[in-house]
Amino acid sequence: MAAVEGLTKIPELRRRILFTIALLAVYRVGCHIPVPGVNTETLSRFFQTNQGTLFGMLNMFSGRALENASIFALGIMPYISSSIIFQLLTVVWPYLNAISKEGEAGRRKINQYTRYATVVLAMFQGFGIASALMSAENANFVLFPGVKFKLLSVVTLAAGTSFIMWLGEQITDRGIGNGISLIIFSGIAAGIPVSARQTLQMVRDGQLAPIALVLILGLMIVVIGVIIFLEQGQRRIPIQYAKRQVGRRLYGGQSTHLPLKINTSGVIPPIFASSLLMAPLTIITFLPPNPISDAIRDVINRGSLVYYTAYCSLIIFFCFFYTAVVFNPEDVAENLKKNGGYVPGIRPGKNTSEYIDRVLSRITFGGALYLALVCLLPDFLINKFKVSFFFGGTTLLILVGVALDTVSQIQTFLLTRDYEGFMKNANLRGRRG
Repeated sequence: MAAVEGLTKIPELRRRILFTIALLAVYRVGCHIPVPGVNTETLSRFFQTNQGTLFGMLNMFSGRALENASIFALGIMPYISSSIIFQLLTVVWPYLNAISKEGEAGRRKINQYTRYATVVLAMFQGFGIASALMSAENANFVLFPGVKFKLLSVVTLAAGTSFIMWLGEQITDRGIGNGISLIIFSGIAAGIPVSARQTLQMVRDGQLAPIALVLILGLMIVVIGVIIFLEQGQRRIPIQYAKRQVGRRLYGGQSTHLPLKINTSGVIPPIFASSLLMAPLTIITFLPPNPISDAIRDVINRGSLVYYTAYCSLIIFFCFFYTAVVFNPEDVAENLKKNGGYVPGIRPGKNTSEYIDRVLSRITFGGALYLALVCLLPDFLINKFKVSFFFGGTTLLILVGVALDTVSQIQTFLLTRDYEGFMKNANLRGRRG
């Protein structure tokens, strides 16, 4: 409600929102501009028959740009992969760890390294896609195969990813923020009308009962409510700051809290888990039919008990792994100790670190179970009813999470503007001697 009022009353917020919409529209237009030399009709049929593989997931995150063989076919995934790689390297590589502690200058330097790595990774992936299109037997994906097509594809796809990365940064700096997340959001949301139309067509054809569709929609609403509730959930550890005297002044003594999110890792665990499980199915797709590959496909195929068990286990593992990467209890305990803060009843230093780690492990386990259930339950029902509905667990997490972050960004902007207006209108006077 505050966002709607701000849009009508605050020109700057209106400009930011319209700027964001304009850049997202540019991205959506680019998703329909094909790479020269690709037979888009044949490629589209290939993706329709391989929706359950890694290609289907990459196509979803690229906003169906991969299916259209567009200049944005790689999407923003190379940038996300580079960001995750550098987050991991910051923990294990002392050089990057030292740079990350240099404040804003260090953050800019790591971001620059991430951009360079994104371009390199996009070139490798572009070369792989071009080679795969040319080597596919009897597929006729490429109209004019050859070295020129490979070179043109690599340059075009790498430039497309770089342009998307620039769009995301512009949205973050001059729009309403969360540029990369909003690009992923728009790509996923673009597939909702198509999937909804396919689902309604199934109801008309008698392939899906109307009551089943109502149950699926009701479940989707319940899952969205659970996601909103738990994504905003926190475990607040009370923090007390000791009083200290500097000259004649007494500082400290206030109470605050350390918020620990239930789901610290976000949507990264489901993405990683899906990628690992879909990779074997994707490789089997290019192998000639044989009893071994058929047996592997039946065992790890989406919808089997082995698939669900492995999927759930990998989500839990990556929840703990990624939380350990982005949150270090030892650093938090050390910073509290330096600033005179402590947890009531817990000694500063090592004991505080162990206490925070213990609390974080418990809520991370709960958050991992929540992620697994949210991802498995819609997926299980969709596979059971054979609905091409575009609301799997991972997509719901991304859509709801990005929407919550965007609303939070707008509220933060409105709050900051209120404080600025208060300071401008305030009549502040100095003390008289």
